[in-house]
Amino acid sequence: MKKPLILVTNDDGITSFGIRTLVEVMKELGEVIVVAPDSPQSGMGHAITIGYPLRLDETDIYGDIKAYECSGTPADCVKLAKNFVLKDRVPDLVVSGINHGSNSSTSVLYSGTMSAAIEAAIEGLPAIGFSLCDYKPRPDFSHIKEYVKKIASQVLENKPPVGVALNVNFPIKSVLPIKGIKICRQAIAKWQENFEERHDPNGRRYFWMSGTFVNTDKSEDTDEWALENNYVSIVPCMYDMTAHYSLGILNRDWKLA
Repeated sequence: MKKPLILVTNDDGITSFGIRTLVEVMKELGEVIVVAPDSPQSGMGHAITIGYPLRLDETDIYGDIKAYECSGTPADCVKLAKNFVLKDRVPDLVVSGINHGSNSSTSVLYSGTMSAAIEAAIEGLPAIGFSLCDYKPRPDFSHIKEYVKKIASQVLENKPPVGVALNVNFPIKSVLPIKGIKICRQAIAKWQENFEERHDPNGRRYFWMSGTFVNTDKSEDTDEWALENNYVSIVPCMYDMTAHYSLGILNRDWKLA
């Protein structure tokens, strides 16, 4: 049987430990092609490069696996992969990650990892963004490999609805094993930012942003609950950001005619 074609990308850069782990697992499932940023692109969201050249260079970083490093964003990488690198070939699956850090709740809006997956969904391709709730430069991915493979295999066999990308988050490794997988909704939570005013050596003012994650959504069907209770969370995401429930309300209450 023909092996499935799997495109691998990320936002932490082509040399990150997360994408190395993802490539290692995907090799067991199909033919892998890597197109990833040549430097970290965390927090880029769905940005694309306009008005500047995009560089794309082949690299032997993964041995006999075809791999390319791109000067652009994660979304750029998916666009270049589909329209140039793969040409007339269509990936059976696009996977992004494994991100060093959580992309649960509203973090999905800022995530380059998930924006790559969403870009693939826009193209009608099955897509998954994987993230581990561990922010260390060298996280331990050993406890999640079997789950990465299981979820990717499930998508290859039973593709999600067209236009849907899966946002998969894993709890950090602990002394207790992962309890299982939960299909969840995105928690209604947000980052409360803090801007520290500083000055550079020339006396010019700048600001350094930090923040605290505030989750007031205590329901047990959210990604945040799943992760706090040592489950893998899967949230199906769409690029259609229309607030459909509000259409009837606005049409009823607004006098626009």
